[in-house]
Amino acid sequence: MDGARVAEKRKRAQTGRGRRRTCEEDGGAGQTVSDIEDFSPEEARKVRAALLRWYDGNQRTLPWRTAARGGGGGGGGNDGSRAYAVWVSEVMLQQTQVSTVVAYYNRWMEKWPTVGHLAAASQEDVNDLWAGLGYYRRARFLLEGAKSIVEAGEFPRSAADLRKVRGIGDYTAGAIASIAFDEVVPVVDGNVIRVISRMKAISSNPKESATMKSIWRLAGQLVDPSRPGDFNQALMELGATLCSRSSPSCSSCPVSGQCLALSLSKKLESAEVTDYPKKALKPKQRQDFAAVCVLEIVQESDLGALKTRNYKKLRVNDYKKSLLLIKRPEEGLLAGLWEFPTVLLAAGADQAARREAVDRYLTESLGVNLGDDYDAIFRQDVGDCVHVFSHIRLHMHVELLTISIKGGLGALEEKGQDLTTWKVVNDDSIRSMGLTSGVRKVYTMVKNFKQKTLPSLAVGGTNTKSNRRR
Repeated sequence: MDGARVAEKRKRAQTGRGRRRTCEEDGGAGQTVSDIEDFSPEEARKVRAALLRWYDGNQRTLPWRTAARGGGGGGGGNDGSRAYAVWVSEVMLQQTQVSTVVAYYNRWMEKWPTVGHLAAASQEDVNDLWAGLGYYRRARFLLEGAKSIVEAGEFPRSAADLRKVRGIGDYTAGAIASIAFDEVVPVVDGNVIRVISRMKAISSNPKESATMKSIWRLAGQLVDPSRPGDFNQALMELGATLCSRSSPSCSSCPVSGQCLALSLSKKLESAEVTDYPKKALKPKQRQDFAAVCVLEIVQESDLGALKTRNYKKLRVNDYKKSLLLIKRPEEGLLAGLWEFPTVLLAAGADQAARREAVDRYLTESLGVNLGDDYDAIFRQDVGDCVHVFSHIRLHMHVELLTISIKGGLGALEEKGQDLTTWKVVNDDSIRSMGLTSGVRKVYTMVKNFKQKTLPSLAVGGTNTKSNRRR
């Protein structure tokens, strides 16, 4: 079949999408009828029955699905406890695979079993437990939301009220309201978009507002009125397992009989189920460049020993050192998280430009000047690495700088306390902190550099046989 005929056949198969027909078009008297794209009541009943039957026999055993009812949720009673468990799991599952989330969820619920426990936590404690999940704004919104719920005295029970909580959008509100409180409302996540787009062969971009409105409407038509929470979980489960992005198992799908994409793939040689939903073009990543300075601070009492010895021959216990961390601003990328001193640069900045930028940053942020306020004992480039965010590709030039501050840490506290938020930690502490994967990547680079270049100064180790390179 030639390309023109295939295109025409597809066009005819999808004619009428997105508009309402009237009976006048069918010889009637102007009475409106359902969109061609809509699920008919009979079709919706078939989908509900088939999907719930499949879900009852095939659902994965996940801790948030078996969360015990009871224990209170900060005013919400048993349902409040269930709502809290659903909330935490759904936020964690955004942008993160189930296999990764399970361990984090279990640790989280062990530490903060109710919304009241979470509301009493600090942001730093929350970030520490969240470390490795990425998209740290989710953790901040969970804490802020918990505080507002506890302050209000009860867990919101409707999707409309849940949307008033900071960080809870349409999807999360629908999930909590339907699963914990049996409200008949839909949920739409990436899995649901894929399933419905295939069932109705929706070829428009799912990122477009009009398309999303259509998918929300269609999802709402399907929700089972007696088991809304189970149905929503079943729809998401189908997308996460059988109706996968690239390798759908159509022969095992409980709703394959209602799937227009599958029907088209059988009729048209060029049609595939995986044509739906339409692949949205990803925005081009921004290329950023930064100088990252891993700053070691040596105690003033050890300065004399350092000045009289060859740095490369020192044993790790010959002096005490601390690592400096800076807290990022409370708004923007990685808000409120700790990092090594970092300065954004122009592309192609050489070593001299990078060091000048770092020195200026340390002066402006901490109020100390190289030469005047601290002595540089050792300074060397460690190497380059790239850390990828969803929209940014960050090229990091990493250096190690060991200094001694005149007057010790007390002088640093006096000069830098009003300029920026910082702290010093030892090697053991930094390994147990909830740092971002980018910061850990830099820390590992420096650790490996010291093991290779300065073997007696391996980070966090002692000069024992087990620490020596073989």
